[in-house]
Amino acid sequence: MKMHSIFISDLHLSPERPRIVETFLAFLAETAVGAERLYVLGDLFEYWVGDDDQDEPFNASISAALAAVSGRGVAIRLMQGNRDVLLGREFARRCGAELFADPTVLDLYGSKTLLMHGDTLCTDDVDYQKFRAYAHDPAEQRRFLAQPLSERRKRILGFRAQSEQAKELKSAEIMDVAPSAVEDVLRAHAYQRLIHGHTHRPARHVHVVDGHPCERWVLPDWYERGGYLRCEATGSTAVTL
Repeated sequence: MKMHSIFISDLHLSPERPRIVETFLAFLAETAVGAERLYVLGDLFEYWVGDDDQDEPFNASISAALAAVSGRGVAIRLMQGNRDVLLGREFARRCGAELFADPTVLDLYGSKTLLMHGDTLCTDDVDYQKFRAYAHDPAEQRRFLAQPLSERRKRILGFRAQSEQAKELKSAEIMDVAPSAVEDVLRAHAYQRLIHGHTHRPARHVHVVDGHPCERWVLPDWYERGGYLRCEATGSTAVTL
């Protein structure tokens, strides 16, 4: 019986990174098919210009690979990240998946667990939080999606270039989660276990909040090797590919 769930995040898939794409496809075919559920906690793609671009060959190949896993009985749940904030229900439908909100609390084999992408925890990065508010604004999204695909792609690549330049001027601490933000969200959700990505700093942390020990798992990015978190009733295990 499939009595475990798998969590991944920050794959940043793109045609320009064929080795990681191959790693991901092998992961789906050999590992994900053995799970009860597969959770993608944001940034599946390096960027996403809208669901009307999913017939592009590379995008179609990824949705087909996910659909094959879903067809094997694996429940797939997709969360938007900061790179693919425009990922929508049409793409999820084609994958045989469901979109779910950030944050979400679920009962994971008897343990209440809070799932997030993780970027909202980086509250010290004020400039990023301002851009995030802009990117998540429904009116701004409608205006952006009304533009031709070619223009959208050009603008997103421009945003990416600006973001990479800005990172060079920021300290690593500013781009990591703020401890106070982590404590606030754990407190607000009754001291649950937390799983998130975004920071590219995979680790297991224990936070003591108001006397309550809380476990926090940070998922790895897939820029070099990739990895995932396997959760079952007996506990959680970080696996590097």
